[in-house]
Amino acid sequence: MKIPMLDTELAVAVETVRSAVRICRDVQAEIAPGRWDKEDRTPVTVADLAVQAVVGRALHERFPDDPLMAEEGSGELRTPAWGELLARVTDHVAMVRHEHPDPSAILDWIERGQQSIDARARYWVLDPVDGTKGFLRKEQYAIALALVERGEILVGVLACPNLPAVLDRDRSSKTTGHGQIYAAVRGYGAERIELGPGDAIAARTPIRVSPISDPGLARWCERVESSDRNHDLTAQVVERIGIRAAPDRLDSQAKYAVVARGESALYLRHSLNPRYREKVWDHAAGVLVTQEAGGRVTDVFGRPLNFSQGRELAANRGIIATNGLFHNRVLDAVREVLKHLSEGT
Repeated sequence: MKIPMLDTELAVAVETVRSAVRICRDVQAEIAPGRWDKEDRTPVTVADLAVQAVVGRALHERFPDDPLMAEEGSGELRTPAWGELLARVTDHVAMVRHEHPDPSAILDWIERGQQSIDARARYWVLDPVDGTKGFLRKEQYAIALALVERGEILVGVLACPNLPAVLDRDRSSKTTGHGQIYAAVRGYGAERIELGPGDAIAARTPIRVSPISDPGLARWCERVESSDRNHDLTAQVVERIGIRAAPDRLDSQAKYAVVARGESALYLRHSLNPRYREKVWDHAAGVLVTQEAGGRVTDVFGRPLNFSQGRELAANRGIIATNGLFHNRVLDAVREVLKHLSEGT
């Protein structure tokens, strides 16, 4: 990747996300394989809050005028009943900050993510742990950080700590290697940053989407878990455009990464709930990485994603991310399937 105009923002984002990876690895190491209670989200809550604190602090230090939009708040942590959880969060933050901050500072750093934001101005958006179930299973999750200005994504950094360099079709969500960070700056392309031991940067290489234009030869990816009706919609779309391969199922924005690096050529996400809208933090980083790798991302009606509507993509419905070479065929198939579903046929 040539040196971008936003090289400082990119460097800070990559280094900050690397710190977040170390937190997530440490929290995951505390989860006994096969022993976690499906109703207990404590490990991912600790990781979410500690990552948001570290990122909130780092961005405030380097870009004090930039607000942060993030998923978590500090309200419950400020009550005595959550004292033990706050202590655990503080310990993980101290590990990467090499200091032991006062818990009140931790709370303030987390709360930065709940700032009032003019979505038409410049702001950062963070998903501290995207893919809760994947994180708890020790499979795929992502840490996603992006810089948005006037509704346009300028920088996207997507860490996929458990993503193998190449998916094994039989074990697509299993972990091999040390994971990667995917980074992009608008107008300057996208790159894969290989992580080595200790999460050191081992290599940086440009990435491009798949050159396959025949859907019959393409691979595709989707969520591990979804409603039967949503999976059925996707299956019908895939059948209509002629994709024959079985899906690679992954949690989180790691799906954007495998599209951007050319391994899958399609990721479709849609809810049949007409009131549901996607959250900005679930997509901003992955969208830019995919676009800068040569792909195309729209909603299911072909509209560009509008990041100037607040904390949700209120002007959009669903997501289609492709290598761009048969995107219009996917749009046509979605329209046909949705029509048939609405008619009850």
